[in-house]
Amino acid sequence: MKEGRGSFSVERGARKERETAQSEMWKGNSPAGSQGAAMEGTGGELGGQGNWGPEDAPGLLARASLIMLPWPLPLASSALTLLFGALTSLFLWYCYRLGSQDMQALGAGSRAGGVRGGPVGCSEAGGPSPGGPGDPGEGPRTEGLVSRRLRAYARRYSWAGMGRVRRAAQGGPGPGRRPGVLGIQRPGLLFLPDLPSAPFVPRDAQRHDVELLESSFPAILRDFGAVSWDFSGTTPPPRGWSPPLAPGCYQLLLYQAGRCQPSNCRRCPGAYRALRGLRSFMSANTFGNAGFSVLLPGARLEGRCGPTNARVRCHLGLKIPPGCELVVGGEPQCWAEGHCLLVDDSFLHTVAHNGSPEDGPRVVFIVDLWHPNVAGAERQALDFVFAPDP
Repeated sequence: MKEGRGSFSVERGARKERETAQSEMWKGNSPAGSQGAAMEGTGGELGGQGNWGPEDAPGLLARASLIMLPWPLPLASSALTLLFGALTSLFLWYCYRLGSQDMQALGAGSRAGGVRGGPVGCSEAGGPSPGGPGDPGEGPRTEGLVSRRLRAYARRYSWAGMGRVRRAAQGGPGPGRRPGVLGIQRPGLLFLPDLPSAPFVPRDAQRHDVELLESSFPAILRDFGAVSWDFSGTTPPPRGWSPPLAPGCYQLLLYQAGRCQPSNCRRCPGAYRALRGLRSFMSANTFGNAGFSVLLPGARLEGRCGPTNARVRCHLGLKIPPGCELVVGGEPQCWAEGHCLLVDDSFLHTVAHNGSPEDGPRVVFIVDLWHPNVAGAERQALDFVFAPDP
């Protein structure tokens, strides 16, 4: 009997010691090294094969929570909030800095006179282009402006897929700068290297747009009849028609240097509807023009080159009298009514109407399309660099 009471007293004393140790631990009065000792049992590390009993579970959970949460929860939340705020501020500052650099680059371009994709017009030849052979002082300044705008584009987006555009912006070897190359292809502003070059481009290269324009031939011809006049030259051109680029050469533009001409588009709904359905029309680029081109009998546009080889000029024949001729890169060709002709106008080309006055004017509808071998990423970059002036 005495022996039973003694064992009961020992167990009660041991339980009391454990409760005292747990209370000291919760109060934070455990001696140094108590956390390390708390992780050990009679059989080794926590989770080993120790002789832990069910009554020891509250103490083990309390000790584990002290190790897992060394900081109070409110203090940890405040630290995370401060870190998130600092990262947000750094990101906003970076965006502001990037936007400021882009605006400075574009502002410098505007002060330099802007980047124009060529002449204000859409005739077969186009006028002299900035940086062309006849204007040697303009080339380096234009190349520097194109490079600045391209760097601004790359900072905002990426250099991925920009190899050819980058070489073109840096004034890489053009067809006129390489030895042994004839001067029949001399784009005045931008030469994109490694593009297949031929004076005339196969119709299949732009099959969708060619078929759409040819199917719209009746509507476009009706639009021309609605805006046509006598083209006598004795009176000023009516509203919407540009002054003659050369004697006997007139044009009415629906898109001029990448900008829509609303009044002319309203007067030519069929042609405008066809333009909106094209997939490769350069509608947001200063290289892009679209409209009617009229050449009177006896008129001639001497040989010249367009501003870039990144575009293909599509001619839809509307009225083609006999005696009309188009020579591109030394290769003669002629239009046909209701059919499209794809021309790389960066080649030297000449247009002539050798018919009699009774034959009437030659009329074509001209649209500037992307060269089929210019990739989508390159088109996006060139649209940014040669964006129309606001």
